[in-house]
Amino acid sequence: MTLLMRSMQKETENWYNSWFNSPYYHILYKDRGYDEASSFMRSLTHFLKLPEQAKILDLACGKGRHSKYLATLNYNVTGVDLSPLSISSAKINESDNLHFEVHDMCEPFPEKFDAVFNLFTSFGYFETEDDNQRTINAIKEELNEDGYGVIDFLNVNYVEENLVPTEEKIVDGVTFNLTREIKDNYIIKKIKFTDADGEYDFEEKVKALTLKDFESYFKKAGLKLKYTFGDYSLNPFNIKTSQRLILIFTV
Repeated sequence: MTLLMRSMQKETENWYNSWFNSPYYHILYKDRGYDEASSFMRSLTHFLKLPEQAKILDLACGKGRHSKYLATLNYNVTGVDLSPLSISSAKINESDNLHFEVHDMCEPFPEKFDAVFNLFTSFGYFETEDDNQRTINAIKEELNEDGYGVIDFLNVNYVEENLVPTEEKIVDGVTFNLTREIKDNYIIKKIKFTDADGEYDFEEKVKALTLKDFESYFKKAGLKLKYTFGDYSLNPFNIKTSQRLILIFTV
C-alpha cells in the first residue's frame, strides 16, 4: 500500500471519504452511461410532473452527470456531494440554473426543494442506523410541503442471486481486480490495483437494505412511500427480478 493510500486512511476512518475523493474512483466508473442517466431523468421528471424552473436537489451527486442533464430541462438544480474532488470537477459546468456545493447528506441543506433525488445507490454507506435515519430525516427537511423525495437503490435480493465474486477491469491502462461478497448484512466490493507509484487497496461497503428497511426509515421520519419501481424505465418493482429499488415518497 502506498504512502498516499495510508495517509488517506489516516485522515478519515470512513471508506467513502477516501475512495470517492480518489481520482481512481472516477477512472473505474468513467463509463457510467450518460444516455441511461438522461433517459432516467426524463422518465422521472415526467412521472412527477415537475414544472420548468422547479428546484431539484441532487443529493450525493458525484461529478454531477444527473444534475447537468436536469439543468438542460430548465430545472433549477443544486448538486451536493461529500467529495471536494467531485464537486471541484462538477463546478466547471455551473450556470445560472446549476450549482454545486460540498455537503454532508446527513445534515439538512439550508434550502427547500420541489424534489430531492438520491441516485445510483448513493445511500447505505454509513456504519450506524442513526446516520441512515438522519439522512432520511434531512431529506424530509429539504422538501417543500408538496415535494417528492426519490431514492434509487439496488435490489438486495437480485444482488444476492446474481453476485459476481471476482472480476478484472482494465480502464485507462489500470487493471482493477474486484472481489464482491455479502457479509454482516453489507454488500462489500474490494478494489485492488497497481499503478506507477505503487499498490492500492480500496473498499466499497453498502448496507444490504431492503424495501422493509426503507419503509421503517420513512415511518420514523413521518414520510409517506407513494411508489416503488424496479428499473430506470419505471417498470413495477419485482423483488426477484428487478435490478433496482426506486422509491418515491412525500412529506
